[in-house]
Amino acid sequence: MPLSQLFSGKAPIIIREVKLHNTESGKLEVFKPINEKKVKVYSCGPTVYDNVHIGNLRPFIMADILKRTLMRNGYLIEHTINFTDFGHLSDDGDAGEDKMTKGLKREGLPITLDAMRQLSDRYIKEFTGDVAEMRILEPDTWARASDYVKKQIGFVKTLEEKGYTYETSDGVYFDISKFPKYGRLGNLDIEQMKAGARVELSTEKKHPADFAVWKKSNLGWKSRWGTGFPGWHIECSTMAIATLGKEIDIHTGGEDLANTHHNAEIAQSEAATGKQFVKYWLHNAFITIDNTKVSKSLGNAINMHHLLDRGFTGDDYRYWLLTAHYRSPVNFSWEALKAAKQALFRLKRHVYEEYKQQTAIPDKAYLERFDEHLADDLDTPGAIAVLWEMVKDNSLDNKTKCGTLMAMDEVLEIGLSDNLTEGVRLLGVVAAEDLPEKVLQLVNRREAARTAQNWLEADNLREEIKLNGYTVEDAANGPKVTKAD
Repeated sequence: MPLSQLFSGKAPIIIREVKLHNTESGKLEVFKPINEKKVKVYSCGPTVYDNVHIGNLRPFIMADILKRTLMRNGYLIEHTINFTDFGHLSDDGDAGEDKMTKGLKREGLPITLDAMRQLSDRYIKEFTGDVAEMRILEPDTWARASDYVKKQIGFVKTLEEKGYTYETSDGVYFDISKFPKYGRLGNLDIEQMKAGARVELSTEKKHPADFAVWKKSNLGWKSRWGTGFPGWHIECSTMAIATLGKEIDIHTGGEDLANTHHNAEIAQSEAATGKQFVKYWLHNAFITIDNTKVSKSLGNAINMHHLLDRGFTGDDYRYWLLTAHYRSPVNFSWEALKAAKQALFRLKRHVYEEYKQQTAIPDKAYLERFDEHLADDLDTPGAIAVLWEMVKDNSLDNKTKCGTLMAMDEVLEIGLSDNLTEGVRLLGVVAAEDLPEKVLQLVNRREAARTAQNWLEADNLREEIKLNGYTVEDAANGPKVTKAD
């Protein structure tokens, strides 16, 4: 069923139950929304001081598959992704160089709020370009932290008035001793927590896990506690509540955010509202390179521009990500991405060349198995395995296969549903009239050699075509010429 058809009528019809692994309980749970009419989803977005690396993109693919799976099964979605465009320290504590300041210094810009806005404008555009390249559905709201400062100041005031904060010489801190359930995400033992080696612990903090809700600074916004910035954690709580309400169905993010950032969000949000902030927490595992975490500070960060420069596409990277479960760590290599590209290329050739995008009713059995995998904690590897099993099933005709692939692509969104002309073009097949004259002559000579069954001459001409930057492949309706990688 096309996703668009699920939006008709006032009361959505739920097709099947969806199970999600909730980080808070550590268990697989049947998803039951707070309000049956609309599911509210919040995703922690990037700090927009630089291009995001490929590891940063994995949470948004997870959130995209989550949304598409829920929509497929009858749910309506309201989604927010935030941009942190100020005040994000370089670690999860309250010390370290601010990343936006780091970006300003890198690009030779003055350390001002206007320059931060200028810097973040650039990298918001870069990020949304990456999102488009990977065919990720845009959220209902892009929430920019600097647009919500007044609300964040009001949030801190509420916490202060309720007795959850204390003031020090460098800021205002949330007192976790006043929130007994602190650390329930990941079942942290706060009595065993120590100030980490990367965090220069403020001697004024009552507990190492107390976190800043306001940081004093010579730069920033005016408040009753002096000039400064809202704490990083308070940004997300404020924007989530402002755009989605006090109770949210699902909150997504990378696994590195769970222990500190998301526990802080829970504590301050529930302290302020008295309600359960989030019902289901979903966290994706890291991507590594050479079994090392992807990090700009380690110098191994690869971004979307690097992929595109090497001839890969957002579809290729998306397909590669979907071949691993979102909760499984996955190690990136150019060889692995090349294998994913080749597999996806074969799928696209089926759809655009062999099947010519002519569809019949999808095969019910295969589609049901595919959807059951997705409804089981977004099992994309299992869903893709069913897809390939279907493609190789000789008992199905091409139109049924194509119709089933198109239905599957409504969730996977790996480029099988472009219009036929565009799909063929993206495969790289070059029309005869667009070939250089020399290459066209070589192709024609090779066809003549093949017709004469002069296979040695045909092979030699294939190699000569390759030396000129093209590859030729024989097909039932004539040679297919593509640009060589």
